[in-house]
Amino acid sequence: MAALLREISKNGRVLLVVAAPAEARAVESGFRVASIEARADAAWGWPLRPLAEGIDLVETGVGKVNAGAAAAIRGPDFGVVVNLGVCGSLPIDNAPRIGEAVLASVSVYADEGVQTEAGWQTLPGMGFALGPFAGVGIACDEVLRGALAPLAARIAPVATVSTCSGTDALARAVALRTGAAAEAMEGAAIGHVLARVSPQTRFAELRTVSNTTGDRALQRWDLRGALARLTDIAAAIAGSRT
Repeated sequence: MAALLREISKNGRVLLVVAAPAEARAVESGFRVASIEARADAAWGWPLRPLAEGIDLVETGVGKVNAGAAAAIRGPDFGVVVNLGVCGSLPIDNAPRIGEAVLASVSVYADEGVQTEAGWQTLPGMGFALGPFAGVGIACDEVLRGALAPLAARIAPVATVSTCSGTDALARAVALRTGAAAEAMEGAAIGHVLARVSPQTRFAELRTVSNTTGDRALQRWDLRGALARLTDIAAAIAGSRT
């Protein structure tokens, strides 16, 4: 798959983007490269980590600001950017199971707006456009989605949140307002920045489910299993596994 991603990249370069050290180690393991030492210090400068010919990794740090800044600095040098990582499954019918991979049809902001007594209002709905895209979501590039689809159990919207859903009420609200199957904290910010500074770059978000959302005390978790699945996905991208 590495060759396919380089082929659909407009300049032959592919950037894999993760937020956290554990996600970076999982991807590196899939590519069979050694982990970076002193990662916590190195991450603040967003250094590139070569994984294979034409494919690099960047660890952004958690959240929209870190991810958006890293995308602005590093993204324009690449023709393909894929946000990889773990996510939480939202309470929808036929919700993604822990360990499943979800490819975002759209990376959608969950909480860019105003909560009123009458309900939730998005910023675009109030007349404040977020960027060069409609509404509050950044669609996955169609060509890139076709390439990555075999790695995912499903294709569905993935919500980008600032506040993760640790109550049933919030989890239901995020699912209802976004139509998303899962939530994470970076995807829409990465796609948003690329749409502004490097619209020629193809963007996608692909994540593995590590936990359920809702009441924090009742959540189910398998972070180790989700990271292992992320390693499998990285290995498939590298071409060392199917």
